[in-house]
Amino acid sequence: MPNWFATDPSLLDVQTTAEGPAGALPLTDDMLRNRPSGDLFGWTQDAAMGYDPKDLGKPEYLILSTAGGLRAPDGAPIALGYHTGHWEVGLLVEAAAREFRAIGAVPFAGACTDPCDGRTQGTRGMFDSLPYRNDAAVVLRRLVRSLPTRSGVLGVATCDKGHPAMMMALAGIRDLPAVIVPGGVTLPPTRGEDAGRVQSLGARYAHGKISLQEAAEMGCRACATPGGGCQFLGTAATSQVVGEALGLSLPHSALAPSGQPIWVELARCSARAVVEQKRRGLKARDIVTEGAVRNAMVVHAAFGGSTNLLLHLPAVAHAVGVGRPTVDDWARASRSTPRLVSVLPNGPVDHPTVRVFLAGGVPEVMLHLRELGLIDTGVLTALGEPLGAVLDTWRKCERRERLREHLLKRDGVDPDDVIMPPDRARDAGLAGTMAFLTGNLAPDGSVVKATSIDASLFEGGRLSRVGAAKVFTDEKSAMRAIKGGDRPIQPGDVIVLAGCGPIGTGMEETYQLTAALKHLKWGKSVALVTDARFSGVSTGVCIGHVGPEALSGGPIGRVHDGDLIEIVIDGPDASGSLNLVGEAGEVKGVDWGTAQLEKRPLRDDLAEAEGLPDDTRLWAMLQSLGGGTWGGCVYDVDSVREAIAQR
Repeated sequence: MPNWFATDPSLLDVQTTAEGPAGALPLTDDMLRNRPSGDLFGWTQDAAMGYDPKDLGKPEYLILSTAGGLRAPDGAPIALGYHTGHWEVGLLVEAAAREFRAIGAVPFAGACTDPCDGRTQGTRGMFDSLPYRNDAAVVLRRLVRSLPTRSGVLGVATCDKGHPAMMMALAGIRDLPAVIVPGGVTLPPTRGEDAGRVQSLGARYAHGKISLQEAAEMGCRACATPGGGCQFLGTAATSQVVGEALGLSLPHSALAPSGQPIWVELARCSARAVVEQKRRGLKARDIVTEGAVRNAMVVHAAFGGSTNLLLHLPAVAHAVGVGRPTVDDWARASRSTPRLVSVLPNGPVDHPTVRVFLAGGVPEVMLHLRELGLIDTGVLTALGEPLGAVLDTWRKCERRERLREHLLKRDGVDPDDVIMPPDRARDAGLAGTMAFLTGNLAPDGSVVKATSIDASLFEGGRLSRVGAAKVFTDEKSAMRAIKGGDRPIQPGDVIVLAGCGPIGTGMEETYQLTAALKHLKWGKSVALVTDARFSGVSTGVCIGHVGPEALSGGPIGRVHDGDLIEIVIDGPDASGSLNLVGEAGEVKGVDWGTAQLEKRPLRDDLAEAEGLPDDTRLWAMLQSLGGGTWGGCVYDVDSVREAIAQR
């Protein structure tokens, strides 16, 4: 056994006392007589950490981030983070902290890092993805309350679960000023593939579409810069957009390119905004109102955002204490709002998100939505000013003019081809973002990102097809079939992935399936129906959030191989149907399918995923009491208490 007990004399000369910090705490007679001991001991801790005692007693502000990894001063990795989205956010924390000090405040900083959904695709790590969001929001709120002397909170977050958790946390504190600095986006490579497309390397290689060397090179350079969320409008980017639309982030802050001066400046401006909110007596609940939530839904539709925000926006609304948007609310927003943004992965031109930022980002989209009468301009922004006044300023400001001009000169892209005026968007064939399907396979509903489906599959805005089911009860088996293994997927099939909702897997994200289908020649002819969820970068006829989920008795758990499934999607109406209509090649109708599903038992191969953590099993039970998937998968204390009392 090696000698682990050091004998170097320099290591053994252990100091046992120290002089302690110089100076004296700025205590008063009143403080010693009337303040809690924790307030006083907090100053002792502050002095011990090196803060000048004479500067204590100023307003204190807390900076919370999702920072991960350990960077050297030159940016080189000492210890890796989980993903680029939290790799550089420490620079934003530092810039904000220095700004707080410059304006006479005392900054504190804490962190709750976040996982990477891309890293956990197809692994057991995905079982913790959505549950992490709730737990992180709880931890972040506990950190806020654990600094009782804070005057306000600044959040810094970027990605799929960390950013929604930060929104839930800061909205949930309700009675404090709060602003979120979005961590921005990474840049695409000059040559190569984006971070969404490279996640289909395995499937394309298995089908002989690329070589091993091509896969290795493209995978290496897909994330061209070290910080920021992925370059496409997935869940991370959509969450940043929605956070800004809610008023939790400064106008024109979502999707800024990580590491660049304009990105760092947002942290300094956000620090000043929190202090200004405090001066005006504004609190999170004054900004995140029902009107702000409605605006966020409309902006989401105009961008063509991720379906995962159907889980996150209701959770933010629940946290702040306003009504959670319903399926009808989402459908209404999707019906009434034209998609205006041409961006990865929706097209029609796959512009990276940095171009959306340069074209004007959220304020530019809101200018068009205001002209259409679709947004409430009386709500407050993170600046503390009404949205209408902010949009008036944006429309004529130099920043807008110069960035849009820069996009045209640098990339040769007309900003109005990225964020389109409504007439141009209509002429380009941009369709409504989501459609909500019901039927005998989805009595509680389901959702499809209609705007991401190949336009050639629609006739007059309507898609209608019948296909034979191939049923899988775990994602690994479905992926093997797509790659050509057992029971290979054929053009026209309907993949049914059942048992992967909250109870089965923690409602895993199944992007690897949709990515593989997108980049196979025949993939657009294959539909995917599941009680799981999808990545924001997913495309195709991918119907998720099917409810009830299979393991709670939902009819999706009664589908057999060879069953005929009818899918109807009405894009303009944001509606559709999902029904079992036949078997063995014979169409028998919806009524037959309904009766058949009522008679059938659940499949005997349905079960919780092997290795599902107890933490996730607990989350699944608690969120089911708080409204389940369509309620945002939240912990609702009153519902849980009532359920326990009824035992």
